[in-house]
Amino acid sequence: MNWSGGKDSSLCLHYLLQHSEFQVVGLLTSVNDQYGRVSMHGIRQSLIKAQAKELDIPLHWIRIPGDVTMDEYNQLMLETLRPFHEEGITHCAFGDIFLEDLRAYREEKLQQAGMQSLFPL
Repeated sequence: MNWSGGKDSSLCLHYLLQHSEFQVVGLLTSVNDQYGRVSMHGIRQSLIKAQAKELDIPLHWIRIPGDVTMDEYNQLMLETLRPFHEEGITHCAFGDIFLEDLRAYREEKLQQAGMQSLFPL
């Protein structure tokens, strides 16, 4: 599950945990290493770590070094997702709502990694 630490991620995780057809095996959060904060919302890494600990779900980081181009970001994502795919993980869930262009982007990039996306909200 892609985890930003925000309310939409929380609602998405709640939904997934309520439905037995889903198994959440980890939280994946992108963090800007220059600032030590979540890329999407600017939340500190320490809060994300505390959330994952309380949820008792393994946390995985995508470390983004300062300013990167979109191509560099896409490559980092692909490199990060590849081991999960090799372990047999087939889907990534997102708490995105009302963002058709972002949904299409995520679907395309996950397909390149051999995975599918879930948008439960």
